[in-house]
Amino acid sequence: MKIFGRRAEVVPSPNIWYHTEVYERENEIQDADGDLWKHLAAVAPWGDRDVVDVGCGDGFHLPRFATTARSVVGVEPYSPLVRRARRRLAGHPCADVVTGTAQRLPLPDGSADVLHARTAYFFGPGCEPGLREAERVLRPGGALVIVDLDVRTPPYGEWMLADLPHYRADKVDAFFAAEGFTCERVATRWRFPDRQSLEAVLRIEFSPRVAARAVVETLRRNSGRRGELDLVVGYRVLLRREPAGLLRPSEPLAGHGTLTEL
Repeated sequence: MKIFGRRAEVVPSPNIWYHTEVYERENEIQDADGDLWKHLAAVAPWGDRDVVDVGCGDGFHLPRFATTARSVVGVEPYSPLVRRARRRLAGHPCADVVTGTAQRLPLPDGSADVLHARTAYFFGPGCEPGLREAERVLRPGGALVIVDLDVRTPPYGEWMLADLPHYRADKVDAFFAAEGFTCERVATRWRFPDRQSLEAVLRIEFSPRVAARAVVETLRRNSGRRGELDLVVGYRVLLRREPAGLLRPSEPLAGHGTLTEL
């Protein structure tokens, strides 16, 4: 998880920073049926819009946005991931990646229509500076959509809570509600091609004790199946729109020329 708060500019994200190839595999097996992407397309469509992906990591999601968006900018604080993301974007001239943090987005005021952040604001309180920056960067009527794992959906949520005993879901939900977000919960399937992938992914997401438990429980749920293994994982999709009002002047976005209002 990439967690941006007021206490530190950047909090390391050990899973993708130190296990990049395994995390790539994890991204590939997530949302096997596309339910999360379908939901995002319905609540915050990005076709012919200017998109910012905060905490984009190595850019796994950027090409999907870039296929139909007018422009896409990924923001990532960790230089090795910035370089990897830029390589991934070869062939997508409308997309770029810049080094920056959620608290200090290197983008002009009112320059984006959709700001997407995935597994970046998990703990709620403490991320206010990032939310204020999103307000600055979004145009009137623009959408801030935050996608985070949902501790209320078993079994994955139960494993998360086993590693985070002080996490209070009610407090986090109340924080985002007070900040003006709606919350919808989306259940997805992760589909692992084999046991080796299952074990590798769960070991970078959980402590050794909880990862061992998660592997055993997942294998039990898939008892009798050969080959692919399924795991139910829930997400909460938090959405807030900027108030619509007077249009701001068009401004350039990270070298992509002048952006016009919708």
